[in-house]
Amino acid sequence: MAASQHKLHFSIDINAPRERVWKVLWEDATFRDWASVFTEGSYIESDWKEDGRFEFFDSSGSGGSYGIIEKLVPNEFISFKHLGEIREGKEYPFDDGDRLENYTLKEKDGITTLTLDHDIPKEYKSMFEDVTPKAFERIKELAEK
Repeated sequence: MAASQHKLHFSIDINAPRERVWKVLWEDATFRDWASVFTEGSYIESDWKEDGRFEFFDSSGSGGSYGIIEKLVPNEFISFKHLGEIREGKEYPFDDGDRLENYTLKEKDGITTLTLDHDIPKEYKSMFEDVTPKAFERIKELAEK
């Protein structure tokens, strides 16, 4: 992680099995729902395989980020390695290094603890600190329905 980045950590307990939480996180309709807290119209495209490519897009479909799924254990853990930005359909590698976005799900007695460890450039730190808890509340709401 580059010096201009911060590692952020978020956690929430959800009254649902981890398989349900995983579906809420990564199925297209529910992903679009909770991710809209960050940017309206956000979506992800991926083959959902380890070492496979992913692309996060905003509502325009021409801006976002790209990278590879560094590690994938279904219903337990996924690590997105962000390699760069997409602007107007073109890829621009990050000049301050790769950024990891790791989601971990642990279940005990029917309660799933969802954690996110995320490398964030300092200019986005306060935005993510403000918005991520709102996204986590929306994930919890969707998973507990």
